[in-house]
Amino acid sequence: MLYNSNQDLPLEIRSRLSEAYQDLYRAAFNSAVHWYGEAAKAHKVALSAVKMQSAMDKNALV
Repeated sequence: MLYNSNQDLPLEIRSRLSEAYQDLYRAAFNSAVHWYGEAAKAHKVALSAVKMQSAMDKNALV
């Protein structure tokens, strides 16, 4: 299952992440689904991408 827009994302993701992070999550999830072929692993990959970007954004502010 691919997400065509942020509105297609699960409510938990939409309510917890900013629009920019939703974009990142969606892109990472869709890519991981193509790569691994399973949604559970793609979700983990997408969350990891969001966490890594968040950490980089926080470091850039210091």
